Amino acid sequence: MHCPFCRHADSRVIDSRTADDGSAIRRRRQCPNCGRRFSTVETFSLSVVKRSGVVEPFLRSKIISGVRKACQGRPVSDDDLALLAQKVEESIRESGQAEIDALDIGLAILPPLRELDEVAFLRFASVYQAFDSLADFDQAIAELRREDQAGAVTSEDGAENSE
Repeated sequence: MHCPFCRHADSRVIDSRTADDGSAIRRRRQCPNCGRRFSTVETFSLSVVKRSGVVEPFLRSKIISGVRKACQGRPVSDDDLALLAQKVEESIRESGQAEIDALDIGLAILPPLRELDEVAFLRFASVYQAFDSLADFDQAIAELRREDQAGAVTSEDGAENSE
């Protein structure tokens, strides 16, 4: 790291802290040549590979805008969407890959969106998974019902066991 004051080619790290919800590292540095201190911010860049092969930087705002369309008319706040985008980004970053397919991002959106709003989940899934017929909707709804019933049985069992 070059010193921004004297352009010396080296610097010493004095302190490191996480920033931006853990997606960046802020480092306090000191130049051994002039002794002045300065800060740097290091981020892990994440790129998205589109279906066309084009590579572009990952942006939470794109997740929010895409999911916002599915949530139109639903009781979902901007804070809910921001939290969903954060969860998606965290799950993608956990993979440790610098480049991720757009398809994988869509798949990462589905679980937190289902928790947030099932109708928005169906809307998003219908476009993302390219539902071709009513049978595709029926199948997705049947799966949601099975999962809800399985969750209800589990929570009922838990309630019975605690009494």
